[in-house]
Amino acid sequence: MATSSKAKKKTVRLASGRKRARQDVKLNAQNSSMRSHFRTVIKNVQKAVLSGDKDKAVDLFKSAQKIIDSVADKGIFHKNKAARHKSRLAAKVKALGATAAA
Repeated sequence: MATSSKAKKKTVRLASGRKRARQDVKLNAQNSSMRSHFRTVIKNVQKAVLSGDKDKAVDLFKSAQKIIDSVADKGIFHKNKAARHKSRLAAKVKALGATAAA
């Protein structure tokens, strides 16, 4: 008997298990969407910093903070990971302001 690399998913027999499986599909979709949005806002801030547009970078960073915090509050990412991303982005935006002033 050969085992395939892709194991066949078993169907759940209990009604509570079937409901849990339905809920998991919906939750997985929401979490994937939030993770994607998280990555997108971080990339947008980084692009603004690279282009040297301080005003745009500051605006994008302010909106990104809310999204990063909400992802951490929902438990999609650990709160320390969210804090690390915010700290690094803040440092880049601040450094952009320092080079623009000099």
